Amino acid sequence: MDLLTGLLTTAFLAGAVLALAALGEVLTERVGVVNLGVEGLMAMGAVTGIATVTVVPSPMLGFLAALVVGALFGMVFALATVYVRANQVLCGLALTLMGSGLASTIGRNYSGMPSPVIFEPVKVPVLSEIPVLGPAFFSQNILFYLIYLILPIFFSYLMFSTRHGLNMRAVGENPAAADAAGIPVNLMRFSYVTIGAALAAGAGAYLTLAFVPSWSDGVVAGRGWIAVALVIFAGYRPIMATLSGLLFGLITALGFVGQARGWPIAPAFLSMLPYLGTVAFIIVPVLAWQKMRRAMAAPAALAVPYYRDMR
Repeated sequence: MDLLTGLLTTAFLAGAVLALAALGEVLTERVGVVNLGVEGLMAMGAVTGIATVTVVPSPMLGFLAALVVGALFGMVFALATVYVRANQVLCGLALTLMGSGLASTIGRNYSGMPSPVIFEPVKVPVLSEIPVLGPAFFSQNILFYLIYLILPIFFSYLMFSTRHGLNMRAVGENPAAADAAGIPVNLMRFSYVTIGAALAAGAGAYLTLAFVPSWSDGVVAGRGWIAVALVIFAGYRPIMATLSGLLFGLITALGFVGQARGWPIAPAFLSMLPYLGTVAFIIVPVLAWQKMRRAMAAPAALAVPYYRDMR
């Protein structure tokens, strides 16, 4: 029973990091911009969170600082890809390299140092007493509940049940038609790219302030790339992206438990389980039946810059 509770606790925490980054990328790609800089943004958010709580021992302040840093990087990326119309893939790769390198440089003074403070658990009355699931899900920190219960539902409602969400999806599907209808295409793209980058950096801060409470070079360990893959697997839908993050969190937790329990499996194989899962779940939609492929298709104008004079 304790083993199962520990497994689920680790799975939920690991999944929350991926889910928050994936939610940010869903917003970005829904308006037609692909941001491959999530890995670098998470690295910057992770080191920003640690650096902030070292000065001011408040995990929420560390998380907010990471959001601001991510938004600033997102604005630069959005300026380059939306207004200058630079290649989105190259800009994303540059953002990953720049963010990871800068985080590594800044983080030298914090390497191996445990976080002075972390997000403390908040138990939900009654529900936290449920065997196994209660301690694993209903005894977590406040951001945990925000990531799993509020943000995916809010973003899903915004996208699929509001006029603003219709405009947002129109920008990602057919920006020329959206522009003709009076929708500010570039402004909407700029705004959601910035918000998505902020959430990716916030995921990095959550990683070092809740899941792995310390900074070390390479602590993000490819989670940014997994988050980008989750968006594809989830069909660009917020709730599915969150559930996909939880699924990969469970795969990650299995690797941790296997190494801790000394399972007769090579540690290297257990460590690469999340990446093997990424490859497997990216292939699934390709092999799925036609209707599923259509439902999970990327926005038609994804990664395509918009030129108004070519409308």
